[in-house]
Amino acid sequence: MNTLRLTRYYAGIIFTSLILWSCSESFLELSPISNANEASYYKTEKDFETAVVAAYATLYTEFAPESGISYCSEQMSDEATVYDMAGNVADKQAFKNYSLFPANTIVLQTWRSGYNSLLIVNTVINKLQTSSISEQLKTGYEAEMRFLRALYYFNLVRMFGDIPLVDEPIVVSESYSRLRSSVSGIYDFIIEDLKFAADHLPLQSQVSRVGQASKGAAQGLLGKVYLTVNNKNAAKDVLGQVISSGEYELLSDYAHLWDLAHENSREALFEIQHVAGPTSPSSPYHEYFCPYNNMAISGQGFGVNQVTEDLWNEFEPDDPRRDLSIFTGYNDKGGNWIEIKFPKKWWDPAWINSGSYYFENNFIVLRYADVLLMYAEAAADPVYLNMVRDRAGMPRYGEAGYPARYSTLALAIEHERMVELSLEFHRWFDLKRTGRATTVLSARKGKTITEQMLVLPVPQTEIDINPALIQNPGY
Repeated sequence: MNTLRLTRYYAGIIFTSLILWSCSESFLELSPISNANEASYYKTEKDFETAVVAAYATLYTEFAPESGISYCSEQMSDEATVYDMAGNVADKQAFKNYSLFPANTIVLQTWRSGYNSLLIVNTVINKLQTSSISEQLKTGYEAEMRFLRALYYFNLVRMFGDIPLVDEPIVVSESYSRLRSSVSGIYDFIIEDLKFAADHLPLQSQVSRVGQASKGAAQGLLGKVYLTVNNKNAAKDVLGQVISSGEYELLSDYAHLWDLAHENSREALFEIQHVAGPTSPSSPYHEYFCPYNNMAISGQGFGVNQVTEDLWNEFEPDDPRRDLSIFTGYNDKGGNWIEIKFPKKWWDPAWINSGSYYFENNFIVLRYADVLLMYAEAAADPVYLNMVRDRAGMPRYGEAGYPARYSTLALAIEHERMVELSLEFHRWFDLKRTGRATTVLSARKGKTITEQMLVLPVPQTEIDINPALIQNPGY
């Protein structure tokens, strides 16, 4: 964990600024933080405004199509696979095949990008403590940064298990003493951050910037954390607060979730903002999730997270969400139909056949349907499950027409989460949380998946740098 230069993360800040701050000033008027002027930076409100923008920009890395959370949640689950694709194909296929090794390049990228993002967030938090900006602004920014920090640690701990806990900027010499903290200790830290964030962030209806973390986002994430540590009573309480707040609702039509006219809707608790254009933070999902080298329905196509038959068959035949979530093929440049299933949710029709790599679609990290299904899980109450099914026009759990194979509420919720939230980076984490991962994935992967295989190896490069880091069992 080297101390990195913040400058490299500022390449797209002008466009992130336009999204997160409705200000008219040029980015050229915002002094970039560099090694040369960092000591004199973090003085004014404008300095912190720019620094907070840079911290939000780390979301583009953490939730990228080829990020660790994408490979784990989709490739290591039963929702997605890979066929032909660019880059180090063996290292990518190792996720879906459960053949990971400590030298895997994507594992190393995942570890380092997570701690790089935490460095930026921790730097802002650290500098806020001694700043002279108003207490109200200072507390608000700290709450936003602690939300991001909790989100990133939540991703890392679910992927790697025990991990080093770093809550401040450190230099190389200090990093050697930061060894792996226990999973329980990491979760305690995450919960503390999210409680602070929930106490000090504004309601969604009162945020000052599109894309800003809100009270509901912090509460929704906290509910998911509580479910993950099996504290269902606490999850029920905090998720109930999100529901009773009146800030959120399901969109009337599932298709609207993927309609560009409905971005940042009342269903979204936290959404990553994208703007199409060669110098903007454009949305990469359609390009990466299209079939590899198709050259017909995207600029190229990278073949990431192609859809499995397991996911396709999980949908009830008349569920409209299936055809709104999954393409079954495409016409190549010669007009020939190529049959292959791939994600549809991030399809931007304005850019299809344009030869462009630049798309508009936002990425929703947390939405209200997720909250309702989590609440149904925490409270063992099918009412909230059925609210989600009502929107899709599907038979309710417990009523005529509901599939008999989902005979318990737990199985019904598992099924509903898979079809409602398909390909949105949830599935593998859901199966781990409910203790169903080894059973489900062993059957669907055609090999025995053990508990030890449900965490990534610590990158060998990191152990070579610091031999005091202990490798996960089985690697």
